[in-house]
Amino acid sequence: MGDNTNLTVRSLTRADEPQWRRLWRAYLAFYETEVDDEVYLTTFSRLLSDDEPQFGLIATDGGRPVGLVHYIFHRHNWKIEDVCYLQDLYADPDARGRGVGRALIEAVYAAADRKGAPAVYWMTQHFNKKARELYDRIGRVTPFIKYQRG
Repeated sequence: MGDNTNLTVRSLTRADEPQWRRLWRAYLAFYETEVDDEVYLTTFSRLLSDDEPQFGLIATDGGRPVGLVHYIFHRHNWKIEDVCYLQDLYADPDARGRGVGRALIEAVYAAADRKGAPAVYWMTQHFNKKARELYDRIGRVTPFIKYQRG
């Protein structure tokens, strides 16, 4: 991983919408899915709302958006405090290997610490080998397998 002193992670703003949409569209394409325009509009609105438990951060390199992360605080029946689910993480292919993913995850860790959340968790698909190399260094894999309604 190279040193990237121009890398900044910050909260999303309304002006970020076009670049956020570009990044999230690329993230969804990686997972071979897409969503309706209404989902983009609703999700972005939720990420900016003070009344929602979900948040979005954007990573910039020299001012150019190169990555995003979305995270959600929610109740957990095994803990008193809310926990943090890191739902979406993406770095532009040309920005990978320069600390973008790590910086975004560490920013979520910091947000969770500020909120007193004792856990941050996320999922990825088994074939996401490059990202899993990072995840293995800064997190720990669990034995859980995800199921969902057919």
